[in-house]
Amino acid sequence: MAKLLSCVLGPRLYKIYRERDSERGPSGVPETPTSVTSPPSSSWDTYYQPRALEKHADSILALASVFWSISYYSSPFAFFYLYRKGYLSLSKVVPFSHYAGTLLLLLAGVACLRGIGRWTNPQYRQFITILEATHRNQSSENKRQLSNYNFDFRSWPVDFHWEEPSSRKESRGGPSHRGVALLRPEPLHRGTADTLLNRVKKLPCQITSYLVAHTLGRRMLYPGSVYLLQKALMPVLLQGQARLVEECNGRRAKLLACDGNEIDTMFVDRRGTAETQGQKLVICCEGNAGFYEVGCVSTPLEAGYSVLGWNHPGFAGSTGVPFPQNEANAMDVVVQFAIHRLGFQPQDIVIYAWSIGGFTATWAAMSYPDVSAVILDASFDDLVPLALKVMPDSWRGLVTRTVRQHLNLNNAEQLCRYQGPVLLIRRTKDEIITTTVPEDVMSNRGNDLLLKLLQHRYPRVMAEEGLRVVRQWLEASSQLEEASVYSQWEVDEDWCLSVLRSYQAEHGPDFPWSVGEDISTDGRRQLALFLARKHLHNFEATHCTPLPAQNFQMPWHL
Repeated sequence: MAKLLSCVLGPRLYKIYRERDSERGPSGVPETPTSVTSPPSSSWDTYYQPRALEKHADSILALASVFWSISYYSSPFAFFYLYRKGYLSLSKVVPFSHYAGTLLLLLAGVACLRGIGRWTNPQYRQFITILEATHRNQSSENKRQLSNYNFDFRSWPVDFHWEEPSSRKESRGGPSHRGVALLRPEPLHRGTADTLLNRVKKLPCQITSYLVAHTLGRRMLYPGSVYLLQKALMPVLLQGQARLVEECNGRRAKLLACDGNEIDTMFVDRRGTAETQGQKLVICCEGNAGFYEVGCVSTPLEAGYSVLGWNHPGFAGSTGVPFPQNEANAMDVVVQFAIHRLGFQPQDIVIYAWSIGGFTATWAAMSYPDVSAVILDASFDDLVPLALKVMPDSWRGLVTRTVRQHLNLNNAEQLCRYQGPVLLIRRTKDEIITTTVPEDVMSNRGNDLLLKLLQHRYPRVMAEEGLRVVRQWLEASSQLEEASVYSQWEVDEDWCLSVLRSYQAEHGPDFPWSVGEDISTDGRRQLALFLARKHLHNFEATHCTPLPAQNFQMPWHL
């Protein structure tokens, strides 16, 4: 009876992976009392085959879930319509509640029938036994057996807790339950006295900004968090997970962030291979509709690196909603997991981000300054210009206030707090982070990210003359035009390197540098072009084109 109840309340099982030879337990080792013997994988198909009763019941419950999601998103319009028609009176609401209660009872009956279908299936009974054993005792053997199943991630046991590192328990400066530290925007109207009257005047605007950010804004910024989109992508995500687990020997883990969100991760370990780059870990930060199952993790994987992918809060197996604070909290526990559980030193970690993932990547670089390098592909400096591009001009004040208060993705400001090597990849046909048209390469906000970084690190070099030639170089939309501008100013790379190395040897590596104070105007131009070319590479493609492995290069450093 207990097993039947477990089948009724248990998670949905999607797939049974082929067992990997490298993960088979050694023969002759006695089992622990809580271990479960798994049947030979060769006797089972890798796709879970539900019985007819479970299959049809699952279809009904999935359809009900979709209808509920549609009703949730359309509820404001529905309530307005019902109110106008007079259907919200007590005499109309009571019969409706009876219908709703009857429907809930029917769905509960369908869930019970699904549980009976699972109970008659030996595959599901075997899975639920392993899952219950793992929740009782998270031994390595139980975890190994559980990793052979792909199921609803909400039932996956937590593998790593944000407070697990002993240094976190002893430190007062680390993250709290409220979250990690973020850079806060300056007030829009500086110098204004923050009196009670001013607060009352601002209250309607603040309420409006909050509502916009938590309804339309967040879903526009992170469409991957919308349930209906995830439902449509489910087959593709399952296929991507199977590839990572079965072909790349990936290991899935659930991390608990300081805000209580559970973060879905996938780790592929290449340290045991002959390739030297496998000793480095690339932590991948996906875009606003990207998932590690089908996202940018494929690029460093093909290049031979160890890879740790994770999903934004509210994406696939991760819980929560993707606001900046939650994003930073998630990134924090991912980095802690890489250091304290996977065993990588910060000097062996590279942060790689695509598009909006640049926010968490730059936050990690700012908060963990010892990481080896940062690579930002198709990213931007600040969200406000891009938000203003897609919204009416009459909404400028509301959009700016909403972004600054609730969705402040200040990538450039965070990146300037990092002292290590940085590489920016600009897509010359990018249609997403340009503020005009894709053909206008100068409207690409990646340009602004480069300029702000160079102006912070080399303020003397990036004065008026240096800024002008770098802008001229950024106008080049092809390799031929880029080389033409570079040769026009006769850049002597050996001289540039000698100047930079001499300054570093005398003054140390910490930015900003005052190099260029006693150099001629022509020399500053050469240095500016040299540094721009070392920090930014062009890739002739659109925003969503996968980055080829040969274009994934470690950033330049002296």
